[in-house]
Amino acid sequence: MARTPGQADRRDPDWEGVRLHVVSGKGGTGKTTLAAALALALAADGGRVLLIEVEGRQGIAELFGIAALPYEERRIASVSRRQLGLPAAGGGSGEVFALAIDTEQALLEYLEMFYKLGRAGKALQKVGFVDFATTVAPGVRDVLLTGKACEATRRKDQDGRRRYDAVVMDAPPTGRLTRFLNVNAEVAGLARIGPIHNQAQAVMRVLKSPETAVHLVTLLEEMPVQETVDGIAELREAKLPVGGVMVNMVRPPVLDAAAVAAVDGNHREEVALALGEAGLGGRSRKPETVRAAVEPLIDPLLEQAREHAERVELERAQRADLQQLRIPTYELPLLGEGVDLGGLYRLAGDLKRQGAA
Repeated sequence: MARTPGQADRRDPDWEGVRLHVVSGKGGTGKTTLAAALALALAADGGRVLLIEVEGRQGIAELFGIAALPYEERRIASVSRRQLGLPAAGGGSGEVFALAIDTEQALLEYLEMFYKLGRAGKALQKVGFVDFATTVAPGVRDVLLTGKACEATRRKDQDGRRRYDAVVMDAPPTGRLTRFLNVNAEVAGLARIGPIHNQAQAVMRVLKSPETAVHLVTLLEEMPVQETVDGIAELREAKLPVGGVMVNMVRPPVLDAAAVAAVDGNHREEVALALGEAGLGGRSRKPETVRAAVEPLIDPLLEQAREHAERVELERAQRADLQQLRIPTYELPLLGEGVDLGGLYRLAGDLKRQGAA
């Protein structure tokens, strides 16, 4: 099921018909980075995509090198297939918009929409009611956050066309993802009738529809993979639509399979000979002099080889665990120089080539 960056530059996307892409993952796996890359990939054929942040960290602004985002939808990037290193296909450039949802503002907007509070809503904000409400009843907060994403997914312009071709939500980490998305259960004890109940019902209709896919980001390490496996199980139990797995920061193997298999043997003499032939023994041609010069290098090199072989074997085992999930898997390379804007576009191109968008 895994797709790798070396595949064809154009293939059918795996998520045809999906309009709301929820991206989560264990902290530190790069979920915000890959949510942004997915938004770019989805827009590259000429579409309009909204990228939503719900945790208040301003991670999107940092990635794109722009000022902190206000609570409004703002265009942050244009993108074409050529910018992603892909052949042009006649769709023109697409646009990525971003929204950093502010819980206070979202609640005031909600109170105005359903209760017409107007200035009274601002007064509630001043006395700290908004913080109180979202702390005592966190399910209300989740309804507001997911509701904003679902509204954007379904929103239409005056001409009847969808405002956005796709919406990408940078969601909370996998540890609380299912609770965050399963808003019906969260608000059941708070409201069984009325606007909040109706809002939760409307949100769940979108989240459990074929228009939604929940993607998880992981690394080829034991803890992130286990959290991903557990997260997929929880999503399935909650009957939420499972998307794909994005394996981030994949490092290419330095040693081939034969070298990895042989790393535990006694190779001191072979390594010493190779180092000498490479000229690391100095100008002398005397074997004893060459050996003395390369001797301090042998043990560190062998130790590095053993560590690399262990990592390759560990990653092989983690890939096997992910393959057991039987869902599309996409591998993204480790960018040694870090993820700048150019790196973000490169990751978007890799996702596009592998069929994630």
